[in-house]
Amino acid sequence: MTRQIPKDIENYPFDLIVVGAGINGSGIARDAAMRGLTVLLLDKGDISDGTTQWATRLIHGGLRYLEHYEVPLVRESLKDREILLRIAPHLVKPLGFLVPVYDRSKRPPWMIRLGMIAYDTLSFDKSMSNHKMFSRDATMNREPGLNADGLEAAAFYYDAQVEFAERLAVENAVSAKEHGATVITHAKVERLIRDGDTVSGVEFSDTLDEGKKYSARAAVTVNVAGPWVDEVLGGSAFGFTDGGRMIGGTKGSHIVVDPFPGAPKDEALYIEARKDGRPYFIVPWNGRYLIGTTDFRYEGDLDHVSANDEEIDYLIEETNYVIPSAGLTRDSVLFTYSGVRPLPYAPEGSESSISRSHVVFDHAKGASTAGGKLHKSAAGGERVEGLISIIGGKLTTYRNLSRQTTDEVFGKLGRSAPSSSTHRAPLPGGETDDFEAFSAEFKATSGLTDTLATRLLKLYGTRAPKVLDAAGEDSSLKMPLSPNVSVETAVIGAEVVHAFDNELAETLSDALLRRTMAGMGPKVGLDIAEAAADVAAKHLGWSDERKQKEVEDYRSYVQRYRPKDTRQMKEAKP
Repeated sequence: MTRQIPKDIENYPFDLIVVGAGINGSGIARDAAMRGLTVLLLDKGDISDGTTQWATRLIHGGLRYLEHYEVPLVRESLKDREILLRIAPHLVKPLGFLVPVYDRSKRPPWMIRLGMIAYDTLSFDKSMSNHKMFSRDATMNREPGLNADGLEAAAFYYDAQVEFAERLAVENAVSAKEHGATVITHAKVERLIRDGDTVSGVEFSDTLDEGKKYSARAAVTVNVAGPWVDEVLGGSAFGFTDGGRMIGGTKGSHIVVDPFPGAPKDEALYIEARKDGRPYFIVPWNGRYLIGTTDFRYEGDLDHVSANDEEIDYLIEETNYVIPSAGLTRDSVLFTYSGVRPLPYAPEGSESSISRSHVVFDHAKGASTAGGKLHKSAAGGERVEGLISIIGGKLTTYRNLSRQTTDEVFGKLGRSAPSSSTHRAPLPGGETDDFEAFSAEFKATSGLTDTLATRLLKLYGTRAPKVLDAAGEDSSLKMPLSPNVSVETAVIGAEVVHAFDNELAETLSDALLRRTMAGMGPKVGLDIAEAAADVAAKHLGWSDERKQKEVEDYRSYVQRYRPKDTRQMKEAKP
């Protein structure tokens, strides 16, 4: 395997090492590189293959955060929502939400209305319409599939959706690289290098090359490893005592199903569950429906998180109750996915009460410099210079977190910080003033069917022509790899080549799960894994041995999704 890890990387004069290439780490790397810092971005897996790819895929202000008086977080989120709609129009789009209010709901209609008015007020600069309230009859006319028993009213408002959160992170990482950052994935940080009371870099291993070891040094290291923050720190190595920790993650699981009777057509449902009163969503997504999420404290294996039967049944039962005609069963579930939120450690209180505000923690000060606060046991670790840890953070507010963190890095470097421009600089696929006009021209001139052209625009935006360039003179690379041709499934061979040549993919799983998004299709990419590997063998020089191993590794990885086809095969065995 050809890897692009410089042999003399230990001698590179990095200003900043970012550990973790989720949405926050990729965003920090981009912001810092755009402001002139020399940056190294590392991840033990792939870009966005941790918490980012397990999200509910919403870009939202956090309506329910108002209940916990997190008004600054809501305002910050609503502001960043508008920015993302502008800089990534291909990935982030408005989505309507209907909130049914029942006589058993925790909050009566008048209270919901007050919350909506506050939400509208906090989003005074929004590009979308204000909320509306509907009577019981108007609600049933709008969504006739809803359970009418005890229904009193409903509220409707707009937020936004990022169908492919993975690509949001990938485009940030690609942009960081284009601005000079060094990006190395499948590089596990084994330890932080310390010179006395200063962290001066990291030692990492190449997980794709028999664990070969490297060292890299920088004046500042930012630990933004999500649920793995404490693992990177090494716990007691920083003086944490009495169980002190920074992360107290909760597990969130989702199920994906085909369209079903009574399902909302063009809007999401924001539902309060009967059993525990926690909110969850039924969201039109990628031609199907995404239902979730759960919220349970998690202490298990962070590297292999999977939805259990209890969570699946919970989501099915709640959905069947609120939409009686749905008739969902376990057999309806195409696949599931599950991940851990990197929330601040909070030994007491309910899962939903844990703050969603991020924390930028300076280990030299033993305190957060932006965002929320940590539990006292986590803030009592040893003080060391040159190290910042990021706890929490949301998809929606990654850009603001990145700005705050980069400002802090400049302060630690003793340098004046240039202003961040990420609020106005489009992401790679959003580089146009008129995305609709660009899309129309691409469809007219690409030579592709409308289905294939729409798919490329949806994933790659203004870089769709660059994907076609990867095909070169080989017209077969412009053909779908699967006979099941739809906007959601019609991956073409050129996308596989583009993923490796232009989007930092290193493995077949990287390409299928977090570039082409085939892994989020109804068959989780199992139907095209071999065909995609054949493309890599022909155009990227993979050996037969590597091709076979990559396919096997991919098939093994996606079993955590509990895909329907695999379940049925197991059940059919005598």
